[in-house]
Amino acid sequence: MNKPIRTISIFCLLLFLALMLNATYLQYWKSGKLNDDPRNRRVLVASYARERGAILVGRTSVAQSVESDDEYKFQRTYPKPLVYAPITGWFSYFGQTGVERSQNDVLSGDDSRLFVTKLVDLLSNNPTKGGNVQLTIDPDAQQAAYDGLKALGPSVQGSVVALQPSTGKVLAMVSLPTYDPNKLASHDLSAASDTYDRLDKDPAQPLLNRGIQTRLPPGSTFKVVTAAAAIEKGLYTASDTVPGGVTYQLPLTRDDSGLIDNEGRSCGANGTRIPFSQAMEQSCNTTFAALAGEVGAEDMAKTAEGFGFNQHYFDDISPQAVSVFPTDINTAELGQTGFGQFEVAATPLQMAMVAAGLANGGTVMKPYLVDEQQDADLDVVDKTDPEELSQAVSATTASEVTKLMVDTVNEGTASPGAIPGISVAGKTGTAQSGIDDVPPYAWYISFAPADNPEVAVAVMIQKADIPRGEIAGGVYGGPIAKAVMEAVVK
Repeated sequence: MNKPIRTISIFCLLLFLALMLNATYLQYWKSGKLNDDPRNRRVLVASYARERGAILVGRTSVAQSVESDDEYKFQRTYPKPLVYAPITGWFSYFGQTGVERSQNDVLSGDDSRLFVTKLVDLLSNNPTKGGNVQLTIDPDAQQAAYDGLKALGPSVQGSVVALQPSTGKVLAMVSLPTYDPNKLASHDLSAASDTYDRLDKDPAQPLLNRGIQTRLPPGSTFKVVTAAAAIEKGLYTASDTVPGGVTYQLPLTRDDSGLIDNEGRSCGANGTRIPFSQAMEQSCNTTFAALAGEVGAEDMAKTAEGFGFNQHYFDDISPQAVSVFPTDINTAELGQTGFGQFEVAATPLQMAMVAAGLANGGTVMKPYLVDEQQDADLDVVDKTDPEELSQAVSATTASEVTKLMVDTVNEGTASPGAIPGISVAGKTGTAQSGIDDVPPYAWYISFAPADNPEVAVAVMIQKADIPRGEIAGGVYGGPIAKAVMEAVVK
């Protein structure tokens, strides 16, 4: 063999080896990742050929597949689209989001735990069906949250999250504005694409699940964390007096930029002490700025992180925005964190966890949305077991903070959340956005019954048709929280 032929032969051999290596890499090492990629349309088109499982709330399907009379065999439909869209997400030719994505293996029937069902279908020559996903949502609480938030006007941006304190079950998760996933799941691919582009470019961000993806200053609702940190450290009890005052000068500052006030609320004269209950009832910024300084940055961060700040803890839908309590801060910045400002930022889910942790004797449970995974015959394949996330504070501390929160509902700013005949613990918040043209954010957290909690709620109103001077967490968030609590505590 002469040299040119030998060279060409070796080159061709190398090309064949490269092709074999690439095919092996794609079909063996990369196959799983490519198969799971939501952009893989081949897999999505194939999935239309089988009946996808239902997403259930109670016995009601909030996402289901029905037979289609077009080239695809099944059409994904959402019977209550606006109420549940932030949870279910959508399943379409363009991919999946929400529970549709996180539970895709079960819903599509590809989960290995459904092997026996698939084998029986194959032997009996029946078409393979996907499994079902049972959610933890309480339908009455979900509807109450949606109706309450929707009543604030057509341009409202906000969220409501409710948890079962003893388990971490998500009882409600509403986000507005919302969208209709039926239009995204349409087999008219051009129309579905146009709908997605319009929603994606909407400045109100209707595709955003604000319950877990919007992180804002929690304002005065964070004062319950500050109170818990101060009591846990042994500095105070609920019956003690705490620093009062009309104003408070933050450490390291001398001008008005570092001067904290209470916006006219009754918090005592400068240099005096007031009952802890009064400080919470009146939501005294001056008190909680001083308390944060007494607790110290390390213990404030420890308590906040005990409730879930600075960590990821929610897996059932994604992405989760991690709530933040800043570290490496000076004493002036520490004072601002005491009333939920500076760089403190939380999602509604996070503040619901704060309320739920206090309601559960200081034990914070990991939140979860998927209760059961089932086969096509509704037999349980797997059930989520409640899991403790952390012991944020002692049971004694939680009880003391609960007393302060009950007083705040009975006598203070949180009174709009009161339920006749039921003891309610609550706290309001009106957080400054820090942006000139952006109005404050209204917050409300609560749980009930205070002596035997069944539900903890967080309401966040990011924007609504409310005059700037009238924005208040108690006035607008309180009635929504009340309606959700009433729906659970029947």
